[in-house]
Amino acid sequence: MKRHGILYCALALALHCVGAQAGTLDEVKARGKLNCGVTQGLAGFSSADASGNWAGLDVDFCRAVAAAIFDDASKVNFVPLSSKQRFTALQSGEIDVLSRVSTWTMQNDTALGITFIGVIYHDGQGLMVRKKLEVQSALELSGAEVCTNTGTTTELNIADFFRARSMPYKIVAFEKSDEALKAYEAERCDVYSTDASSLSAQRIKLAQPDDHVILPDLISKEPLAPAVRQNDPQWESLVRWTLFALIDAEELAVTKANADKLSRTDAAPGVRRLLGAESDYGRALGLDKDWALKAIRAVGNYGEIFDRNLGQQSPLKIERGLNKLWNNGGILFAPPVR
Repeated sequence: MKRHGILYCALALALHCVGAQAGTLDEVKARGKLNCGVTQGLAGFSSADASGNWAGLDVDFCRAVAAAIFDDASKVNFVPLSSKQRFTALQSGEIDVLSRVSTWTMQNDTALGITFIGVIYHDGQGLMVRKKLEVQSALELSGAEVCTNTGTTTELNIADFFRARSMPYKIVAFEKSDEALKAYEAERCDVYSTDASSLSAQRIKLAQPDDHVILPDLISKEPLAPAVRQNDPQWESLVRWTLFALIDAEELAVTKANADKLSRTDAAPGVRRLLGAESDYGRALGLDKDWALKAIRAVGNYGEIFDRNLGQQSPLKIERGLNKLWNNGGILFAPPVR
C-alpha cells in the first residue's frame, strides 16, 4: 500500500506539473502578440510592401487568430521563412502558427511533431514554360530541366510524375522561390514548377509575363493548411475553429460589414451561435464568447479574404474552383459551431 501511495503521489505531482506548464495561448497573451510564420514573399498568400505591411490569404488568417484572442488584428508578428526553415521554426517555438502554403501530407503530419488544423486552400502542382517552346502538355516535357524549391513536396511530385512515365528530367533546386523564378527567367531551366496558385503569383513578377504559359496539367493534389505544434489541444482547437468560423461565416452570409449588426439582431440560430449571441462556445477555446465575431469583424469571411487576396478583387484573378463552398460547386466545408 505504501508503494502504491508513493506512485500515486508521484503521478499526482507529475500531472500537477504538466497542468502548471503554460500553454501556447497563455504565452501569446503574455507576449501580447501572435508569432506567425509566413513566406518570404508570395503575392496573394503572404507578401510585404515597401513599408513592411503584410497582405495575403495566410496573413489574414493569422490576423483572424489574433483578433479572436485580442480583439485586435494588428497584434501579429510576421516571421518570413523559407521552405527549409518553416517546420523547424514551428518545432522550436519561434512561431506559434505556421501559415505558409504548406502541404498537408502524412509525413509532415506524423513525423515532425506538428498538426495541420484544416485545409485553407485546395491546390495542385502546376508547370510553367516559355511560350516559344510551343509545349501544350506536361507529357511533352521529356528531358526537361525543372526549376523548383528544395525541401518541398514539389521535388517529390516532379520525381513521381516523370518516373511514372519513364521520362528523363533534371531538377534545378533553390531554397527560395524567387531564386528559382530568376533561374527560370534566365533560362537555366525549361520549366518552373510549384503550386498552381503560386505560379499565378510568380508569373506576374516576370519581366514579360505574356511570354510564359501555365500548362493545364496538375500533377498532384496540394491541400495547403496552417499548422501548430502537437500536444497543446486547446491551442490546436483555437486555431482550427478560427479557420472553421471564417468558412462557416461565408456559408451563413456573415460578412465583415454585417457581423456586428447580426450579433445584435434576431438572426438565424446558426448565426447567433457563431457570433456568440447564443451559448458560449469560446470558453472551451480559452476565449470570450464573441471570439468568432471579433475574427470576422477584423478580416471578413473566407470568401471575402479569398476575393481580396487571390480572386477577382486582386491582380491574380484566380477562380475559386475547388475552393468554392460545398453547396456552391466546390469542396470547401467546415463543421458547424453548435
